[in-house]
Amino acid sequence: MMSRIFGRLGLRAKMSLLYAVLLMFSVVPVSYYSYWNIWQLFIHNEASHVRAEAKPVISHWLKNRKLGMGHGAPAGFAPGDALVLARDLTSRNTAALVLNRSGKVIARGKRLSEEPDSPVPNPEFVAKALSGNNEVTYWNKRNGILYLTCLIPLRPEPDSPRVLGVIQVSRPLSTIRKILFRYGYMQMAAVMIVLILGISLGHWLIGLSLKDLRSLSLACREIEKGNFNRNPGVRNRKDEIGKLADSFQLMTDRLGEMFGSRKRFVTNAAHELLTPLTGLRGSLEVLLRDAVDEPETVNRLAKGMYREVNHLIRLCDRLLGISRVENAADVKKEAVELKSFFHRFQEQSRLFAPGIPVRIQEGPPVTVMADADMLEQILLNLLSNVLSHCPPETPVVSGWRLIPGFVEIRFSDGGPGMDAETLSRAFEPFFRKENRGKAGGRGTGLGLALIRSMVDAQGGSVRIECSPGEGTSVFFTLPL
Repeated sequence: MMSRIFGRLGLRAKMSLLYAVLLMFSVVPVSYYSYWNIWQLFIHNEASHVRAEAKPVISHWLKNRKLGMGHGAPAGFAPGDALVLARDLTSRNTAALVLNRSGKVIARGKRLSEEPDSPVPNPEFVAKALSGNNEVTYWNKRNGILYLTCLIPLRPEPDSPRVLGVIQVSRPLSTIRKILFRYGYMQMAAVMIVLILGISLGHWLIGLSLKDLRSLSLACREIEKGNFNRNPGVRNRKDEIGKLADSFQLMTDRLGEMFGSRKRFVTNAAHELLTPLTGLRGSLEVLLRDAVDEPETVNRLAKGMYREVNHLIRLCDRLLGISRVENAADVKKEAVELKSFFHRFQEQSRLFAPGIPVRIQEGPPVTVMADADMLEQILLNLLSNVLSHCPPETPVVSGWRLIPGFVEIRFSDGGPGMDAETLSRAFEPFFRKENRGKAGGRGTGLGLALIRSMVDAQGGSVRIECSPGEGTSVFFTLPL
């Protein structure tokens, strides 16, 4: 039951409740310990005061009675003498009685009604005093009144081991209890004020600390609605919540980019599919308007439709390729010795692009675990970009070098390069600028996007460096 109720509470309520419990367990024991120490201090001071008042009276009585002389039971220690001592020790706030060596009361000092009654002696404590213990103090009750009782062994001389009897001096603690009651009341009031102020301040501070979490929660709801521009508004915080807000902001920025990229991808994909389909529909409409009797027109339209169909097939192949390589489980890694691999690629490039001279810059001997087919496809895609966007006979240089934990492969061409806008969107699917140096041929706009997917699937990264008119260099890494 309690766990269900606690589970329904909010984080602020839970933390405030925990803070209140900890504060109570901190303040209440300290207050009780303080109260107890003050009580002990009053008792100790009162006992010392009682003994200090009784000492000169007892010394005077002993001197007058000369109880230290002779052997055996002192002749002067008769009930009458004890009664004088008891009465001398009794006052309006002090009760006294005398006990003999057997622990029996032989004299009571009360004479007036306003003088307090002596509590009944405790045999256990009386026995301790008769054994010679000079510091026997305890408290007990009589008629509902709490008394402080001091037992003083009666000796013929201060240093004498002989104990003739015990004097019980008692004093009501009513005054001390009233003082302690007022102190306890004020202390309880102070504790309540401290608890109320402390809990209120703690609740406010916790709420202030969790305010940014509520902002993050509201931002999450906005993201759920598709609004990725919502800023949680957490600033100048270096604690865990600040780090969470920074991570959250990075996440929302990344999600915004991803969803924006997806939206552009869908738009561009629809456009790329619609363009050849529109051409096909136009050609079919011409054919349907009885153009079949004109062989030249039919041949021209058929060739155009064939080109558009091939373009659609290439487009679908690239899209399927991106989808396939995004799953790292589909990567078939094997040992690839780069020197022999690049020489095979150089031979293959002569067949794939006879007019493009490819030169290999060899790095140190190294073997990497990679998907050889993907690696070949990456280089052929880059070479295809040179064919599509660079002038004829544009030179290409490719090679590799070692960096900590990776091998970096470079593919550079001597073409016209890219401007800043093209460079920033080079890996965006379907993004294409106008042909930069060679007419004819229409790409799919998916080559670099596919390259990045293939490199990412193998645990590497890819980047482009270029300047307009100075060629383009593509760098990608593979883990060793």
